[in-house]
Amino acid sequence: MLIDFSFIFFFALASLFLLRRVARKIGLVDKPDERKKHSGNVPLVGGVAICITIVQYIYNNPSLLENSIVFITSISALTFIGALDDKFDLSVKLRILVQTLVSIAMVYYAGAELNVLGNIFGFGGITLGGFAVVVTVLAVAGSINAFNMVDGIDGLLGGLSVVTFGSLAILLGMSGESQLAYLCMLIVITMLPYIIMNLGLIGHKRKVFMGDAGSMMIGFTVIWLLIASSQPDQAAAIRPVTALWLIAVPLMDMVAIMFRRIKQGGSPFKPDREHLHHVCQTLGLSSRQTLAFICLIASLFAGIGIAGELLQVPEYYMFYGFMFLFSLYLIVLVNYCKIVNYIRARLSLPEIDFNIE
Repeated sequence: MLIDFSFIFFFALASLFLLRRVARKIGLVDKPDERKKHSGNVPLVGGVAICITIVQYIYNNPSLLENSIVFITSISALTFIGALDDKFDLSVKLRILVQTLVSIAMVYYAGAELNVLGNIFGFGGITLGGFAVVVTVLAVAGSINAFNMVDGIDGLLGGLSVVTFGSLAILLGMSGESQLAYLCMLIVITMLPYIIMNLGLIGHKRKVFMGDAGSMMIGFTVIWLLIASSQPDQAAAIRPVTALWLIAVPLMDMVAIMFRRIKQGGSPFKPDREHLHHVCQTLGLSSRQTLAFICLIASLFAGIGIAGELLQVPEYYMFYGFMFLFSLYLIVLVNYCKIVNYIRARLSLPEIDFNIE
């Protein structure tokens, strides 16, 4: 295990250093603008390096994951399309088309399908039957875009990914699914070099970003492993409702921000600066404080999911509890401007003009 982890870490690190040079030559860099506040042109190679590292390991250890070739092909395709999007800014329709095709391939060639939801309402188990394929495609697209949307400040996508994969590894390990647990831990180790360089811990000149290539690949990997872990015809190591708690923050943030954009009459896919991490920074938290705060929230949610699974809390309690916190989150994020100024008014403090950057 130590040899594997060390090899994976240094392979990912070496890939990042090599790909940084390539990215600068071909122009695969993120340039600052009115929405992106970083300084300098930053290589968008984090996702590509992570994908290469995962692909080479699984290819050489195919028994680690069932239907490994389908998985490798899927994440490679998503990473390639994501890299093209990073370079040429592809249309939303094309990205959704590719995500749909990969989802269908996952269902029909790997048999990974979200068919059983469990007793989430308290009236008996729910099986999707003929709707399973459609729901699976929506789940894949939702997971991909949820992790894509949280990639807004240094370390956040990496941190939330570590929380999700780490929590899943704990649950899989406790349920006896050692191979899937091992894969989750390998992914966590693969993420570490990226996080180190993304945060500028070895110099800001070596900073890299994940890019859409990485967020799409990570989102797909998350939903693949959650389905593989929660469905009766797969490993069934966790209950489906537990998956919601493991990806709570990316999922809640995506739905809340899309709801807010639609409410304001805009496109749900149009980028803006109203995500949870932007709200935290608007309220005065630094980038590192925001990172720590959001990862702490994600860890608490994941902890609830782990505890609920281990204690076998009824699924409908877990689901209704999640929906209550989700509703609270939605209300706060959509109305945070009014809430903050109401509190400041009660404290006799001046209002904040949130229209000013």
